[in-house]
Amino acid sequence: MNLLFEKSQPGRGSSLIGPCDVEMYSPGEEYSRKTPLLLPELSESDISRHYSALERRAHGVNNGFYPLGSCTMKYNPAVNEKIAGMSGFCDVHPLQPDHTAQGCLEVLALAGDYLCEITGMDNISLQPAAGAHGEFTGIALIKQYHRSRGDLKRDKLIIPDSSHGTNPATSAMTGMRIVNIPTKPDGRVDTDMLKQAAGGDTAGLMLTNPNTLGLFEKDILKITEIIHDAGGLVYCDGANMNAIMGVARPGDMGFDCIHLNLHKTFATPHGGGGPGAGALGCKSHLSQFLPSPVIAKTGSGYSRQSPGSQSIGRVKGFDGNFLVVLKALAYILTLGGEGIVQTAHNAVLNANYLMKLLSECYTVAYPGQCMHEFVLSMEKEADEKGITASDIAKALIDHGIHPPTVYFPLIVREALMVEPTETEGKETLDMAAGAFLSIYRAAIENPQAVKTAPVSTPVGRPDEVTAARNPVIKYTPGV
Repeated sequence: MNLLFEKSQPGRGSSLIGPCDVEMYSPGEEYSRKTPLLLPELSESDISRHYSALERRAHGVNNGFYPLGSCTMKYNPAVNEKIAGMSGFCDVHPLQPDHTAQGCLEVLALAGDYLCEITGMDNISLQPAAGAHGEFTGIALIKQYHRSRGDLKRDKLIIPDSSHGTNPATSAMTGMRIVNIPTKPDGRVDTDMLKQAAGGDTAGLMLTNPNTLGLFEKDILKITEIIHDAGGLVYCDGANMNAIMGVARPGDMGFDCIHLNLHKTFATPHGGGGPGAGALGCKSHLSQFLPSPVIAKTGSGYSRQSPGSQSIGRVKGFDGNFLVVLKALAYILTLGGEGIVQTAHNAVLNANYLMKLLSECYTVAYPGQCMHEFVLSMEKEADEKGITASDIAKALIDHGIHPPTVYFPLIVREALMVEPTETEGKETLDMAAGAFLSIYRAAIENPQAVKTAPVSTPVGRPDEVTAARNPVIKYTPGV
């Protein structure tokens, strides 16, 4: 479809914006543009039709199955959106005095209390704007902890080779050295290698539990003990909390801090670039380093307060993405304690059910019970038939299914990572399994059958190599 610029017609417009009601001010001639500003000129109906056409091309959970592994793309209840649209929340100004925004501050405090209870942490900051931002905040806390003790030699972070890619990126951004430890044949941390890596220069360990392969680290207490005995701290990447919330708490496993993707686990809208929230919880020995301010309950209500002189400072303007936190709180209050537990149970049940069905044809990279997600490998098929994970993923589009994560984690060749989430019913899972299996069988009989997929979309299979090497990211008129 054409861009808005290509649909533009000179002189066309609409009256979406009323007349200016304040005095106009123009800068001096020396600051004025020398060439006209290139903006599309369209009517209101042109604009409406353009974005409606874009919407029809997008695939979300309202369109069909969305098993995007490690991203927890699940249904977001509409009631949460309605609550976030209430004027008492969405019309509040972030610079209002605390005594005029007590309801909003109570939302932040209550959400923090519930998230601390779910994770087993003592305190929390709701400032971080996304998961990776929460990671950065957590590692900044660990770095400040060692610095406050004069232990400046601790500049090494240990990270499993199956970790989320944001983990090593976060480590590098905070100035840490990165040491990878290998995964054992069963898909879990090699504790012997961990012992060898841990030492006097260890600042901490970054670990996801359940891990990126969808497996629970059974030796987690031993793992955290190894790092603590070496004088380091343990950070939990909470991207996979959907599998264990209400069932097991990272704080009880020995983790010192954890970020939570509220836009994954706690059902706030996810995708399209945000908004997100990467709440960062910590144990009491890290509380004084939290970003400032924190929300505290006082005798007269709620107020923003500094955690202390050792705070790492602000990491986000105002109080973070407030309405995202509000939606997460609405989700928690709707489910209650029993519902939170049932959500985790259903996520694990759905993943294991779908994995069992797909194992009829596909190779499960790490067999056995999984948690909320699992990883398939097309390595054998790629070597013998030239059928890749990407081929399977693109063929799924023709069945109305969004492709799962491909080629991640990197330690699995030709990986397909599948996460059905708890919000899908058995009928959807049976349908998805049927699609996966029929694609596989057709591909084995005729590999070329999947090489042309998708065929039902407005745009077929693009030349991804050329797109990556020669991206066109700027519109040039007349070209």
